Amino acid sequence: MGEYVHLNPARAGLLGPEQPLRSYPWSSLPEYLKSPPQRPAWLRVDRLLGEYGIPKDSTAGRREFERLLEARRSAEADEDYPRIRRGWCLGDEQFRQELLERVSARAGAQHYGPELAEAAQAKAERIVTEELANRGWELNELLVRRKGDPVKVAIANRVRRETTMTLAWIAERLRMGTRTHLAHLLYWDRRGGSEKRAQYY
Repeated sequence: MGEYVHLNPARAGLLGPEQPLRSYPWSSLPEYLKSPPQRPAWLRVDRLLGEYGIPKDSTAGRREFERLLEARRSAEADEDYPRIRRGWCLGDEQFRQELLERVSARAGAQHYGPELAEAAQAKAERIVTEELANRGWELNELLVRRKGDPVKVAIANRVRRETTMTLAWIAERLRMGTRTHLAHLLYWDRRGGSEKRAQYY
């Protein structure tokens, strides 16, 4: 938490590259860098230093803490770091998929954000893969089968029922035409009108 607060002025562009973190006028960092008699008694410095592996609240320890903060600031200025900061998951693809499954399983109506959208899409992809495998279909069958194929309709129904993916996404993923076309297919399927659907399409 301390690192987050103390690095915020630099991250927000409120300090120039040549200005040290301690120079920001509204930062509490200067208080942390003072000796114990000079700072408020309630300020817990030892815990923050301990997070950095600094064993002692000494002049040398506080100097090392400031050096580590400035080093972290410099690292964030590297071109690769902003890309990492914008992400929500650090790890390989298998680890990412495991997290997505957990996010999807625990998400409630009050939750939102890009990671939930990605979790929903990952779940939808898993359903499509399962359904194709169960029917002995290869992926390219989605391209050659007609838009209103009953198997496609069944898969679309399951994806629609078990995820929050849009009709547009499902229609594109299963090669079922436009979202409006898919909506009609699902409507007739719910009505149980397979013969009417075959005539209509």
